[in-house]
Amino acid sequence: MKISVLTVCWNSAATIRHTIDSFLAQDYGDKELVVIDGNSSDETLSIVRSYPSNHIRLVSEPDSGMYDALNKGLRLYIGDAVGVLNSDDCFHDRTVLGRISAGLETADIVHGDLDFVEDHLSKRVVRRWRAAARPAKGFRTGWMPAHPTFYVRRKVADAVGAFDLSLKVASDYDWMLRAVELHGFQTAATGHVLVDMMQGGKSTNGIRSQVGHNIEALHSRRKWLGSGAVDYALIAKPARKIGQFITAGRRP
Repeated sequence: MKISVLTVCWNSAATIRHTIDSFLAQDYGDKELVVIDGNSSDETLSIVRSYPSNHIRLVSEPDSGMYDALNKGLRLYIGDAVGVLNSDDCFHDRTVLGRISAGLETADIVHGDLDFVEDHLSKRVVRRWRAAARPAKGFRTGWMPAHPTFYVRRKVADAVGAFDLSLKVASDYDWMLRAVELHGFQTAATGHVLVDMMQGGKSTNGIRSQVGHNIEALHSRRKWLGSGAVDYALIAKPARKIGQFITAGRRP
């Protein structure tokens, strides 16, 4: 099974080496990294091109933001499965793609645990996201997978289609909701940390972005699940994250 990893970047020179190094370090050989660059003006392109690997493909051109770039990646990837690794994130260890491949032998979608880290040198964990199996009512309960750990078979990506560009910070949530809730695909959690994520991403950087994400997520549930103007998940989804901060100081 060939696994494709999509990395969107724009002026990511400060972090993208960590991302690429963690991909190349994977002990799983049947892989590709598709780097979709938004016409960076810093050293990002020279850094990516400095890796002489036939496992890496680079596309650089202007885009309309992260989700537009991801849609390009969905049109370009050639693997049997696909997922996303942000340009300031890293695979947790060298076994991640192998674990994903093993999970996809019996499921259509796999996801796993995620550590939010202060940086990729100290690896100081500031928040721990521990994946749970999908509950009976799924996204209606406030449950969701961590998108940087979310990998799907090609048939899932084909069925779900493009990221919704009308959503500014929660199009990944909307895409996962459609994948899990609308098509009957089988989902499984790996039970392992798959990604170290830098704290402060587009949907996690402060109260304002969290509120925006929750409003857009509600819009998605109303559209696809028939939720009301206010639903249970509007409270339960942010409440589920409280425990991630409480456990951050504990060893996994």
